Parts: sequence; C-alpha cells; structure tokens
Amino acid sequence: MEKEQWFWSTIGLITAYAGVILYLVIRGARRTKSLSDYAVGSAGFSPTVVGLSLAASITSAATFIINPGFIALYGLSALLAFAVVLPLGLAISLVVLTKSFRRYGASIKALSLSQWIGERYKSKGFALFFAVLSLLLITFIVLICVGMTKVLAQALGAEEWLVLLGLVVFVFGYMMFGGANSMVYTNTIQAVIMLVVAFLLLGSGYEHFSAGVHGFWDKLAAIDPQLITTSNASSPISRDFFEIFVCNFVVGIAVVCQPHIITKSLMLRSDRDVNRYLIVGLTAEAIFFAVVITGFYARLMFPDLQADGQPLRMDGIVSAYVVREFPVWIGLIVILGLLSAGLSTLEGLIQSVSTTITSDLIKPLFGRFFTNDRQYVLINRLVIILLAIVAFQVSNYQLQYPNLSVGIFAQNGVYAYFSAAFVPVLFGIFLKNTPSMAVFAASVTALLVHFGAYYGGISTYLQGPVRNPAVAATYAILASVIVGLILHFSLKKSEI
Repeated sequence: MEKEQWFWSTIGLITAYAGVILYLVIRGARRTKSLSDYAVGSAGFSPTVVGLSLAASITSAATFIINPGFIALYGLSALLAFAVVLPLGLAISLVVLTKSFRRYGASIKALSLSQWIGERYKSKGFALFFAVLSLLLITFIVLICVGMTKVLAQALGAEEWLVLLGLVVFVFGYMMFGGANSMVYTNTIQAVIMLVVAFLLLGSGYEHFSAGVHGFWDKLAAIDPQLITTSNASSPISRDFFEIFVCNFVVGIAVVCQPHIITKSLMLRSDRDVNRYLIVGLTAEAIFFAVVITGFYARLMFPDLQADGQPLRMDGIVSAYVVREFPVWIGLIVILGLLSAGLSTLEGLIQSVSTTITSDLIKPLFGRFFTNDRQYVLINRLVIILLAIVAFQVSNYQLQYPNLSVGIFAQNGVYAYFSAAFVPVLFGIFLKNTPSMAVFAASVTALLVHFGAYYGGISTYLQGPVRNPAVAATYAILASVIVGLILHFSLKKSEI
C-alpha cells in the first residue's frame, strides 16, 4: 500500500512541478530571439535572483544525492573534503575572480567562457580549443542524470532506464527553448526549494544527537571506527592530509572556471550588483554543502549498507534513506528538493555546453552557411538533441556498471576541463599582455598531466580500481601554473 502511495504521490508531484517549469520556459522563450538571449538573457537580472541561481547551479545532484554516499562510506574524512575544504577554496576563488571576469566579459559581450578566453587572448584557435574541451562537461551531465534517476526510480518503484528516458526527454526538451530568460527564474525557485529541503535533511537526524555530539560520534564509531577519523585509509578519496586538504582546496579554487558557474555574473545589470550577488550566492551555497551530513544519518539507518536484504550501491544510499525516513508527504518535498538540486545544474550545463558548441565551434567552422540569428537558435536546438542522445546512452551505462560511483566518472572529466581553463582565466584577469602561446601551452600541460597521471597511475593515490581525480587535477593545475608563468615571463622578455 505504501509503495502505491509513493508511486501516485510522486506522479502528482512531477506533473505539478513540470507544469510550473513549462510555464516559465514558455514565458522565457517568448523573449529569446537570438543566441545571445539564450546564453545570457535579454536583460540584466536582480543580483539576489542571479545569486540564488549561482548557488543552485553550483550545487547539483552531486551535493544532495551522490556526495552524501561518500560520507556514509568514509565518514568524517570525506565530510572535511566535500563540506569544508572544497567550499572554502570555491568561495575564495569566486570573490577574487568574479568582478574582473564580469567587467571584461560585459565589455566584449561574451556569451561563453570559450568566447571570453578567445577574445582575451585574441585567438580564435584558442576559443575553438575550449569549445572542443567543453565536451568533457558531458560527464557532469551524466552524473546529474544518474542521481535524479536514482531518486525517482526509488520513489516510483520503476525501471531505472525508463525513468532516465523520461527525464532526458523532458529536461533536454524544454531547454531547447527557454535558455537564460527562463533558467534564471527556474533556478531561483529551485534554490528556494533546496533551502527548505536542506533544513529538512539536516534536521532529519536530530534524534541521533540525544546524547550530544559525543554520543553521535560514539554511534558512528560502533559501526566503523574510521567513520570518525580525520583521515580514512580505506577511502580512495580521503586517505591523508594531502588528499583531503591540499587537493580539495586546489580543486575548490579551480572549480569556479566552469562555464555554467563563472559566466553567471554576465547576467547582472552592472558591477554594482556583484557584492550582493556573491553574498546571496555564497550564503545559500554554504547551507547546501552542509547537506552531505545526511550521509551520516543514512549510515546509522543502514549500518551494514543494506536495505531490505539488498546491498546498497553508493549512489542509491540517499534515495533509500529518504523513502525510509520520511512520511510520504514530507518525503515528496525532499524529493522535490533533490530534483531541484539536479535540475538547476543540469539546466546550466545544457545551456552553457550547447551555447559553446554552437557559437564557438559550429559558427567559426561553418558560419558561411548561415546568415541570421534565427538559424543559430535552430542549430542550438539540434545540438541539444544530440547532447540528449549521448547523455542517455552514457547515463544508462553508468547506472548498470558504476565504478564505485558515477561521481568518480564525472570528476575525471570535469576536473580535466577546469584544470585546463584555470590558467587562461587567472592570467587573463591578473596579468597583462600574456602571450597566447603561454596560456595555450599551460592548458595542454594540464590535460596531459591530468589524464597521464590518472590513467598512468602516477603515485600511490592513483593506483587501484578506484582513483581520485582530485589528485590528478591538483598535479595538473600546479604543473599548468608553473608552465604558464615560465612561458609568460620568458616570451615577454624575448619580445623586449
């Protein structure tokens, strides 16, 4: 009876939620007349609205659905990595980079990160290079699709591939039309829902603190003593100080250099709005990152990591917890928040990746065949259809054959992208007249080091069946900065 109640209640929730989204998309589509409208909107938005949109875009299904699974398995060490160190690096980077990035981006009317880089270094080839690299972000799209599928399939009691198909068709379908004009409002609504759900999830384990914080730690230690240690030798992501603190801080600083994050500031009306935008965005973000604590509650509920006699895969731990912990009506609100966490970032990724492919890849290569903006809007929709097909195929594979977690798969692709983007953005903001060859070499170095270290098993951190992409990204970013600085000063000196 309870399963049937979950099924019909979830169907009703999805229908109502879809109706609200479609209303906003139709409203936004009426104002989308060009690719520029689709990418950054046809008018500046309130800094509060864009700040909430930023928080929602940064926080994805990874934070609400996937990452708590790492905490359930590996405890305090994973919590420090995902909820303390990485967010600290991200916050510092956003504060330092946003104003200068926005000021230059607004002056050249940039639609994408690739275009910003190409214009900053006066190199169409460099813009084209980053347009191709943006395909790595498909791995993040896959993570979100898998996370949301896990939640919906658990609530509906349905086949995962069928839920995935419906999800991909719906989300990619409406993203063909609305773009930034609708996304900034859907993201704002999603962020508000996520805030409500964040407090519900954080408060759901209050009974575990009846004996105080020490009592809470004692309960976890009784299951596995390593759950309460600041490092965990059995974890592939949080074994020691270097892996937890150094790698996640470096990744946090560089993670901002993703198109759906750093380009959010281009939606603001003026530089005066940046401070409020950052305060709103970072405050909401701090609350969202805290949600991974739910992983502890889930481990206390499933100490042997089994539900109904069946072993829980890491990516399904939160879904199982929600269905077991909450009565249907509260559980539906929580599911709405989990879906909002996924949709907010998924929308941003679809918008930014499709815009980059259309404006920075197809337009430079085949622009002579097209004469007006309407044609590029149509091409952008075709690109989204192709992205949907790829996302479905790869997501379905990850549902069936995960390597511990889809989070590892996504991190490998996304970390490689922002490792390559970090030096061009950093130097473009803080150094004058950097030769394009210097930053191009730095980006190539980042890619070679990241994938070389990850697949080559460089160091003990990158050996075994599950490898930590944060370590490979740290090596890549540090190597990239060194190469970039050496070439910046040596090439500038040779010009004198």
